[in-house]
Amino acid sequence: MQVSKTFNNRYIIGISFISALGGYLFGFDFAVISGALPFLRTQFMLDAWWEGFLTGSLALGCIAGCLIAGKIADRYGRKPGLMTAAVIFALSSVTIAFAKTLTFFVIMRFAAGIGVGMASMLCPMYIAEISPAEVRGRNVAINQLTVVIGILITNLVNYFIADTGINAWRWMFGLGAIPSLLFLIGVIWLPESPRWLIKAGYAEKAKLVLNKIGSAEFVKQTVTAIEKSLTGPKAKSYKAVFEKSIRPAVIVGIVLAVFQQLCGINVVFNYTSTIFESVGANLNRQLFETVAIGIVNLVFTLLAMWQVDKLGRRPLMLAGSLGLSVLYIILAFLLQNHFSAGWVSVFVLLAISTYAISLAPVTWVLISEIFPNNIRSAASSVAIISLWGAYFILVFTFPILAKKLGAFGPFYLYAGICFLGFLFVKSKVKETKGQTLEELEQNLIRH
Repeated sequence: MQVSKTFNNRYIIGISFISALGGYLFGFDFAVISGALPFLRTQFMLDAWWEGFLTGSLALGCIAGCLIAGKIADRYGRKPGLMTAAVIFALSSVTIAFAKTLTFFVIMRFAAGIGVGMASMLCPMYIAEISPAEVRGRNVAINQLTVVIGILITNLVNYFIADTGINAWRWMFGLGAIPSLLFLIGVIWLPESPRWLIKAGYAEKAKLVLNKIGSAEFVKQTVTAIEKSLTGPKAKSYKAVFEKSIRPAVIVGIVLAVFQQLCGINVVFNYTSTIFESVGANLNRQLFETVAIGIVNLVFTLLAMWQVDKLGRRPLMLAGSLGLSVLYIILAFLLQNHFSAGWVSVFVLLAISTYAISLAPVTWVLISEIFPNNIRSAASSVAIISLWGAYFILVFTFPILAKKLGAFGPFYLYAGICFLGFLFVKSKVKETKGQTLEELEQNLIRH
């Protein structure tokens, strides 16, 4: 039944942006390695194996972070989890900057990954839980927007401080403490998720939060729907995530998460210098390309935010996966035949724009939407752990594959993966736009 609902959009966007500052830190830790790698290769005498492991150690920490975040989010709430992630970010940024040995650097990069993993799970989930259905896709995409802003600003900083000497990489990492502290201050101001409050037995507190978000009718309808979705057996463990009724949604979440990484685009983000070095670009050109990538990434993420609640999730995922498949084949051909850095740059940027308007934001939106209230944090943990596991495989194997096959070789493989992803989305992924989380639970799970 349709009811009259009005929303406090300024407040909703405000708390969404504050929560999404975790995405900025995600973007920082994700991008800083690209600018730092040319210095780290010299500092720690990296071979292909260690270059891949050093880069991928962040992902191993992310897996641990997702497990920690799931437990904290269920037991203590989404807000304490976000605060913990902010503290870990700040401490790891400072300690990495003072690393003297490769072992210590990798350990601290792993610790930074714990913060990234926690934020990657909690920020989209929190935003989805405080957002009305009509704007949920846009609001969750704010998290991806702050990720790409983090990537762009980090790449700009890397570019401008690269000339400060052999220890420039220490400043690149250490400056991450500043946004970490800003995020921590912002999280203190955030309300707790109303869906977690009701689940934990604090219905009156939940109503106070919902009253700030929307009208009385919105509050009444939302509380009723949440309470109804929480009836029945309580799903307490990860085992419950794989119950027969829930398993199809979980499989879709896991496959989409793995696909978002194995599609290969993060090789472009993390190994920009390696790709452009293979076609003769100098260090200045390599770092310039990271900035260009960041700008294109930002512009097309903004376009995705505008379209995700209009075009829908499924059309964007289909167009993105097929588009990347074609672009990778062209890019591999250019690299294989040693075309100029200018031609390579054109198709790298086309691939980035395709990813930024489709797989990058929409995967996070879908993962935040498709799981029932009772098991959302546990199911999200499983999907995002799978995502970070796939990211580790991707970035660990690229230097090794590039050394054996040339920088072009892996892109033929990624093209095939993208085509398989297109077929999966076409056959298994349903549209979710415009439905409340509780309506999605009825339509996707309890049918």
